[in-house]
Amino acid sequence: MTLSAPKFLFVPVSSAEGVGEYMRSLIVANEVKQRWPEAHIQFILSRHAPYSSTCPYPVALLDDTPTKNIKAVNDFISYYMPDFVIFDASGRRSQLAHANKLGCKVIFISQHKRKRSRGMKILRARVTDSHWVVQPQFVIGDISWLDQLKLKLIAKAEPKVIGPIFVNPSEHRQAESLARYGLTKGHFILLNAGSGGHKIGNGYAIEEFARAAASIYQTTQIPCVIVYGPSYPHDIPLVEGVIAIKTLSHEALIDLLDAAKVAVLSGGDTLLQAIALKKVTLSIAVAKDQNYRVKVCKEAGFTISSELNAQLMTDHLITLIKTDNELALQSALAMCDCENGLDIGMTIISDLFHSKFGAWQ
Repeated sequence: MTLSAPKFLFVPVSSAEGVGEYMRSLIVANEVKQRWPEAHIQFILSRHAPYSSTCPYPVALLDDTPTKNIKAVNDFISYYMPDFVIFDASGRRSQLAHANKLGCKVIFISQHKRKRSRGMKILRARVTDSHWVVQPQFVIGDISWLDQLKLKLIAKAEPKVIGPIFVNPSEHRQAESLARYGLTKGHFILLNAGSGGHKIGNGYAIEEFARAAASIYQTTQIPCVIVYGPSYPHDIPLVEGVIAIKTLSHEALIDLLDAAKVAVLSGGDTLLQAIALKKVTLSIAVAKDQNYRVKVCKEAGFTISSELNAQLMTDHLITLIKTDNELALQSALAMCDCENGLDIGMTIISDLFHSKFGAWQ
């Protein structure tokens, strides 16, 4: 059996704050479209997510994140009848079961231990064709012997640790971006706190990053580039020595990250992407679920960390670039086996398709 136009439905966690799950799903969707141009792609998103209006693919809008809209998601799956449903850190068991019952290939993506454990529960694992873990092995660790046994008893594979998913840098794109902003490779500092929507007290975490950027430039005279993120709701201030950008595509952000001397990042997906790119970083947790990730990456010698305070961030950054700490991080990163998980994920998709339909025309 062959199928000329397979249908993919992406169901990432989506809200007014985080952007990581959506960006990851978008990266996979773009790669699917590049490799198999005939594929049909559809998203389900919360209408409150700022990126819901800019998604380049058709979007079904919900009043909340998909996990909390069980019936609406199931009804849309019945209507759209996709060949693949990719739940990125989202989905109730009943939603996965509904997709499975309709004959869809179900992929569940987890990004930390709690989500991984949820994905390994017997009733969920039974209706999941592939479970991806988008963390490096050194962050997520092994599953327990009991989980191994449970999965073996129901003849299901263990979650596949594929690492962070991102688009590899492009020399051509990177050169265009550097020219656009008047930058020189290796001679600027990049700052980013994810979506820009993480609130701290009466303000936003990215505002503390912005204060740090101004302080870093004043102290070092090294140009700083700060990407505020699509969820930051206020106007962007103009500050000497700081290039402020409201938002960038994932590809453009990766290109600037690769070109930066050092990056100051929150503890989200971009930190792991930076580690995979062997980039020296200063990392700051801006959400509760980032504390463990920053801690483990620091203990492994792949980043240094700071509290969310502009002066402390400046002090740590200056210490990093003016001592042997930068060389020590570079040496540790060179030994890190964290790689881009995108190719692994695409191989899994291709194999799942072949197992259901045969050759992909």
